[in-house]
Amino acid sequence: MAKRKSQSLLNGALVLLVATLLVKIIGAIYKIPLSNMIGTVGRGYYDAAYNIYLPIYTISMAGLPVAVSKMVSEQMALGHYRDARMIFKVSSKIFLITGTLGLIILLLLAYPYAALSKNLPTIPAIIAIAPSIFFCCLMSIFRGYYEGLRKMTPTAVSEVFEALGKLIFGIVLAKLTINHGMAQFNQGEPVFGKTVSNISEAYSAIFPYAAAAAALGVTLGTVLGLVYLFILYKIKGDEITREELVNSPEPEKSNTIAKNLIKFAIPVATSSLIFSITNMIDSVMVQNRLQTAIDKDLPLIKSLYGASITMGNVLDKDIKTFLFGAYSLSLDFKNLVPNLAMALGISAIPALSAAWAIKNRDEIRISVESVIRVILLISFPAGIGMAVLSEPILSLLYSRGESAAAIPITTPILAAYGFTVFIMALSTPMTNMLQAIGKPMVPLKALTVGATAKIIVNYVLVGIPSVNINGAVVGTVVCYVIILGISLYSLIKTTGVKINVVSVAIKPLICALLCGAAAFVSYMLLNRFLSFGSSDSILNSKTLATFISIGIAAVIYLISLLLVRGIAKDDILMLPKGEKIAKTLEKYRFLG
Repeated sequence: MAKRKSQSLLNGALVLLVATLLVKIIGAIYKIPLSNMIGTVGRGYYDAAYNIYLPIYTISMAGLPVAVSKMVSEQMALGHYRDARMIFKVSSKIFLITGTLGLIILLLLAYPYAALSKNLPTIPAIIAIAPSIFFCCLMSIFRGYYEGLRKMTPTAVSEVFEALGKLIFGIVLAKLTINHGMAQFNQGEPVFGKTVSNISEAYSAIFPYAAAAAALGVTLGTVLGLVYLFILYKIKGDEITREELVNSPEPEKSNTIAKNLIKFAIPVATSSLIFSITNMIDSVMVQNRLQTAIDKDLPLIKSLYGASITMGNVLDKDIKTFLFGAYSLSLDFKNLVPNLAMALGISAIPALSAAWAIKNRDEIRISVESVIRVILLISFPAGIGMAVLSEPILSLLYSRGESAAAIPITTPILAAYGFTVFIMALSTPMTNMLQAIGKPMVPLKALTVGATAKIIVNYVLVGIPSVNINGAVVGTVVCYVIILGISLYSLIKTTGVKINVVSVAIKPLICALLCGAAAFVSYMLLNRFLSFGSSDSILNSKTLATFISIGIAAVIYLISLLLVRGIAKDDILMLPKGEKIAKTLEKYRFLG
């Protein structure tokens, strides 16, 4: 029998990584004009709706795709193909039920959440995004199954389709909504049912519905991704042959499989749920504590952010949402590297589960070390570069729209996240690897401790007028440090893997520091001596200096990485045409 085609850990991760990059590029194309259209206040409504959406989404499906991927990969490694098929059938029914319940629950919680966070205008956006839970659950039927078969391409392509749908539908619908609201204002009519007397009040009335239109784009994007997966499965199926099915043992009963799926999924879902609920509580609490800080000392807040508040034409009643929206702008970048790292975590689940099922210790070691090393190879330079170029990056993307006023507030927040992003990038794949080896309770405990610490820190710091929104950064970093510490200790203890710290961490860090220094120095020099174009134009000296600095930093990082032999042969061998690449690098003694 011919060897089954499947993707290695890094090969699968590479496919997901490319898809994630495309999704992020599409997301930037989506969020940048969206933020410029609906403004920082509108982003505040949009993100507040997302914060209630995420925990319900997690309840509905977070643990099941992981459980399906793990169980299918184990059965495939053992040659139990009929069990793999049965897992798909059983999980389909479970996903259908949870998706329906998730949709209903979110609709029921829309008003209580908005009232609790003192943000009733968020309700339209919550209603618009709610159906995406149902369609995401249906997508996960196929994604979890294909990932268990170690085929990451279906997940990757569906994510791109989903992002494209969100981009097209979200931007068009938001633009139409804003145009409709402004037409009402220009004609002297009430704007979405509200009587307004000036343009600031008009935008204040429009933004909640523009945010809802953008959220509806998210729902329509999930429909597009689901259609692709459904058609793919109908055409190609799972490629398990009739001979494999005939020669495999009788599968377990559907009730037993359902129990095993749910048994494994519960701690996984609970872990994600705790984190999502923490973010929801955090969102409500941060906004309330921001209001507390503003009420305590409004003159101080205005002295800290007066120029930004004036530039953004922000009413006193919207200062809280403005600051929360400014913080939200940093999350687009803070989450970029961890989201890329998630590709490695998703790919590690079936690879590590299969190795753990057949007790292949060497494969376990290679998988664990490769995941950690590759994440640090990416997150160290990306994070440090993000930190030293935080202001020019934000100016490049937001200086010509409604969010320009928030740049001075967002810059130090983004810099702080840049220097610590490697901690966040490691946490999710670490959780995935623990789940792959049958330790889902460890991430649950780590998340509980970390989430508690985050809530406490944020409550104390955000309510201090002189600290305000900056306190949310400290709480987030403390949370991830705790999660990573507990998870890494347990992973090493359980697997017995001894990590080569010099190869995995020290070499990439040294190269990343050189990369960051190169980015900072080159930008300062170029920005000083180049001078052309106005600040309102897309192409000007500051833009060119930013791009050139990023390019110089990337070249410096790659050269230094080769010189210190920071790339491992095991990692290269798992890539497409890895043997050929490894031989070339070995010839010049560039492999560690």
